[in-house]
Amino acid sequence: MIMSEKGKQHVDSCRFCWMCHHICPVGNATGQERNTARARALGISLVNREAIELSEIMDNIFECACCGACVKECVTGWDPVMFTKETRLQAAMEGKLPEYINVLVDNCIEKGNAYGITEIDAALKEKIAAHKEKTDLVLFLGVDAIYKAPASAVNAIKVLEKAGVSFTVLEKEPASGAQLEYLISAANETKEQMAACAKELNGFKTVVVYDPQDAKVLKREYKEWDIALTAEVKTFTAYLADLVKSGALKAENSGKKVVFQDPFQLARDLSETEEAREVVKAYAVLDEMLCNKKDTMWAGNILMAEWMPEVMNRVAEDRMNNARGVNADTIVTASVSEYTALKAVEKDVKVISIEELILG
Repeated sequence: MIMSEKGKQHVDSCRFCWMCHHICPVGNATGQERNTARARALGISLVNREAIELSEIMDNIFECACCGACVKECVTGWDPVMFTKETRLQAAMEGKLPEYINVLVDNCIEKGNAYGITEIDAALKEKIAAHKEKTDLVLFLGVDAIYKAPASAVNAIKVLEKAGVSFTVLEKEPASGAQLEYLISAANETKEQMAACAKELNGFKTVVVYDPQDAKVLKREYKEWDIALTAEVKTFTAYLADLVKSGALKAENSGKKVVFQDPFQLARDLSETEEAREVVKAYAVLDEMLCNKKDTMWAGNILMAEWMPEVMNRVAEDRMNNARGVNADTIVTASVSEYTALKAVEKDVKVISIEELILG
């Protein structure tokens, strides 16, 4: 397998290390050694040494959430996410992706979303149509919200309406490239999708990004991959914090005690932890989860549920147990994927989105 020298160095350094063994959300959910960064590095190392074929480890390569908990935990600076994504890219180039991943990649390229969905929910379509006029600000909803969680997308629009914001929602919103970036990393197809999205968004002064996975890609990967995005990009949570500060969102604190689930894309990738808390504190009494801010524990997502639904439920249930550990009865989320994952296992602990907290 062709891998960068940096990638090989990280693989060989990680394959005998147990430093992040305890922090992997998938490994904790399955209880399987194969789901740790160490085991993944060992498999890649065997491929690099031509002891096994690349195809033999590909299921394991796609059992990684790329959440960065292992990277954050490593005091020596090794990066399992980096070599996992390199391996995915190489598998795509060699035509050795698992068939279930090929289907999702093809859907991303042909339909604009991994799920292959072409129709938009009627209620969301109506909301989008009400904001089709061009303004300086565009609300970027993202494919997960549009195609898999339309009620969340509607609520995001309602929040900006409540604040009296003048904004646009694109009738045919382009994919940000976030799904392809996760599935096949820095492939040409990913960069082409990103460039097309940037071209569309450059017609606006400000882009408010609802989904943290899109925000991470637009704010970080576009710059790293030299994708020309000239519009100012703000996360939805940061923009909400500004609306609360300015008084555009007139908050009334209910006195209800809640905990906040930090999306790793915001907390670790973008170093944004306080903005969402400012919003939550305006509407409720904020307590903290076990493993919060940059130490956050991922709670699952919509995309990986396409091939690991039972594991995603266990990941979400583990996070629910973290909330129970601090006697929380309500979790506030700021990620449409984590909201959906946690809702799927909701029992005694209530799950609400930051939009639902604001809308009441």
